[in-house]
Amino acid sequence: MVTDHRKLPRRRGEELAAAIYRATLDELAESGYAKLTMERVAERARASKASLYRRWPTRVALVMAAVYHSLPSLSEVPDTGSLREDLLTMLRRTAEILGGPAGEAMRGLLAEALGDETVARTFRENSQGAGRRMMAEIARRAVERGEIRAESVTPLRLDTGQALLRQHFLFQGPPIPDRLVVDIVDEVLVPLLTR
Repeated sequence: MVTDHRKLPRRRGEELAAAIYRATLDELAESGYAKLTMERVAERARASKASLYRRWPTRVALVMAAVYHSLPSLSEVPDTGSLREDLLTMLRRTAEILGGPAGEAMRGLLAEALGDETVARTFRENSQGAGRRMMAEIARRAVERGEIRAESVTPLRLDTGQALLRQHFLFQGPPIPDRLVVDIVDEVLVPLLTR
């Protein structure tokens, strides 16, 4: 049954965007990226297709916006007082995110980007670097506590943990075992940042 959006209460701005993001993530969880359409998202969000296309001209843009909206913000970076515990908490969150709709979106977007340079360009242009910023905040706090030296913190080292999780996720699929998270922290990240 198709909902006539004109008979529904008017939503605008953030309220409408939040409903569309939620509908997008629900569609990803239920149907997967390959079957996600703007029409199905609009129907689930009880919104018009035009309201989607005005904000997000493509499925890629919509999915990326919904996923980024669902990710933790910089203010939610763990602060346990310990580099190791902060890294474990952060990578466990990443593993959980990859096991949900955001991971489904990532696999679908990457698959689509492999065959379409326009999609690949959109994907690159819209990547926000949130993971690196969160890891940088964890490292900054560890430097302040004297656990690591500032010169040990490099962009490549900040990307390593999440890159290893994504590698496992893309080739092995979800769920990401907690043992892998612990091994990445203990065998790779802590030694890289403390040497």
